[in-house]
Order: sequence, then structure tokens, then C-alpha cells
Amino acid sequence: MNAAKMAQPLGCGVGDLARVEGIVLQAGTSFAAGMRVLPEERRFGMYAVYAFCRIVDDIADGDAAPSRPGAEGEADRVAQLDAWRARVARLFAEPEAGAAEDSLDRVLRATIRRFDLRQADFEAIIDGMAMDACGPVVAPDEATLDQYCDRVASAVGRLSVRVFGDTSEMADKVAFHLGRALQLTNILRDIEEDARLGRLYLPRELLTRYDVPLEPRKALTAPGLAGVATVLAVRADDHFRQAFAAMAQCDRRAMIPARMMGGSYAAILKALRQRGWADIARPVRVGKFRKIASVARAFVA
Repeated sequence: MNAAKMAQPLGCGVGDLARVEGIVLQAGTSFAAGMRVLPEERRFGMYAVYAFCRIVDDIADGDAAPSRPGAEGEADRVAQLDAWRARVARLFAEPEAGAAEDSLDRVLRATIRRFDLRQADFEAIIDGMAMDACGPVVAPDEATLDQYCDRVASAVGRLSVRVFGDTSEMADKVAFHLGRALQLTNILRDIEEDARLGRLYLPRELLTRYDVPLEPRKALTAPGLAGVATVLAVRADDHFRQAFAAMAQCDRRAMIPARMMGGSYAAILKALRQRGWADIARPVRVGKFRKIASVARAFVA
């Protein structure tokens, strides 16, 4: 490998890196700020992980192009996710890039090797996307909801903390709690939007306890919905606290992006709780200075 090649992040070509970064920039993710603070090699590693997550998420939501002409619906989404499962297996099985691969394959493989990422975490993310791809999730039981949060959020966290620079068990604990905190916040923020899509991620046991219908649109107007949301908000807040406590026992520099992401989402959760649950269709807006203050608090947590 020549000196010019070695000087490139992850040893990847400039064109491959640019195409993977382009996926991230096009997505307009709120996590971009957390990724930008990373050193160049780690930043492009996170771009690769995020690009993978973005693509499989688009498949699950039906936003990706059909894999076969004329194909549509659940069967095609599952087929595309299965293809990604096989693709991930090849990335771990084959030590060198193949000529037929695309830019994301090449940058992902380099990221996997450089940061010792685990195949099981990629597979868990695909499993989580499959839960959405196989029809809308409606009133899952508590265990299924927790499994969903682990797959679509905490598994992403387990990959991320390794790219950030901490491979300890405590870093995995950060991923466990922060992933659940972020996902529960997303669920609470998007109750009305999800219901319009026929989805209801609130747990069946809580819905039953507060006499809320298990049908998404009917749940929106049920008086007991506020009780369900209040309980989930308390859980999310507790996961934030436990995540920040675990971060304090990790490599401080490596946890900078996690603290930024956690602080940003904690501000959203706080705004949701202050708005209340009587009018969940009313969006919450977190101002720039309020978000900055929340992120700042995350660094002293």
C-alpha cells in the first residue's frame, strides 16, 4: 500500500468516501453534528455505519427502490433485507474487497476491520428493520417493544461506541440505555404520525392498563393515552440518566458524540413532557439555545 493510499481515511479511495458521506448528508440526520466532531478516520467509519442504517431503514419503510422489476410490498422488502443479511456476512467472511462491490461495501469492510465491529450487531439492526417490514407494528407487548428498541437503536449504539473509541463493557451499557432512551423519545414524539401510517409502538400492557384501544387511530383520542405516554416518558428519562452515569465510567473523549446525541434528545423529551399529552398532534420545537444548554448539561452529568 503506497503512502498516498495510507493517508486516506480507512485506506479507502476518495470517491468511495465521498459517496458514503453523500448518503449521510442527503439524509440530513440530526446526528451529523455528533459525527462531525470525530477525528477523520472515525468520522468516516460512522458515516459508513449510518449509511448502512439509512439504507436498511428505507427498505423497511418501503422507500427504497424495488429489488426486482414489478416487485412490491412486504415480500420484496423482506427479500431486500435478506440480501443485506447475506451482504453483511460476506463483508465479515471475505478479508479483501471484491471487484463487484460498491463504495459502501468497501468503506464498511474497512470500518469493520479497523474498529473490530461485530457481525451480530449489524444482523440485529436488520432484524429490527424486518419487524417493520413485515407489516406495521401495532401494540407490541413489553418484551417485543424492548427487543425492537434494542435492535433498531441499541445495536446501532454498540457499533457506534466502538467507532468512537471505547470497546469496554461499560460502553456497551451506554449503548443499551442511550439506544432505548432515544428510541422511546422517538416513539413519544411520533405517536400521531405513526398512527396515520397504521403503527402503534406503545406497549400493549400499558394500553390495556389505561383503557386505550389497540387500534392506532382510536388510541389517539383515548383519555388514557396521556397515562401511557407519561409512563414511557419516565422510562426514557431513566434510561438517559443511566446512560450518562455509564458514560462517566468510559473514555471521556470517546463519549463526546454520545453525550452530544444524548443531550440533544434529552431536550426533545423535556419539551414533549412540558407540552403534555392532551394535544399530541402539536409538534414540539426545541430552540437552538435550549438544545445547546441541554447538550452542555450532558457534559457535566
